[in-house]
Amino acid sequence: MDLRTLPVSQRVNLLVKALDGAKRTNEALARCQDGEAMLDVLLDASSRLGLGLSRRDLENTPPIRDWIWWKNKEAPLTIGDRKPRYQQDGGQGRAGSSGSAEGDKPRRRFLGLF
Repeated sequence: MDLRTLPVSQRVNLLVKALDGAKRTNEALARCQDGEAMLDVLLDASSRLGLGLSRRDLENTPPIRDWIWWKNKEAPLTIGDRKPRYQQDGGQGRAGSSGSAEGDKPRRRFLGLF
């Protein structure tokens, strides 16, 4: 079976599974300075496995897309002034907030319609 005929997401999943336990490749990924260097290592691994993934496939398909964003210090989800979400979690995205929006009032909950 030719692996190049599989959908991109399945080929990326095969690459991720192949990376599990691949000590030299994982060490090379850890030494990379940025996402572009990671893409080079991943493209080499893809070609050795015969997956035929392109740079664009890797840049746009999770989880590798997220690894590249993380290596480049870019959060996949940003709020407001481009602050990564994980930096805003403590204050719920409000400047100067210590958890509760209006003093000691309890938060109102929306239970939804479903």
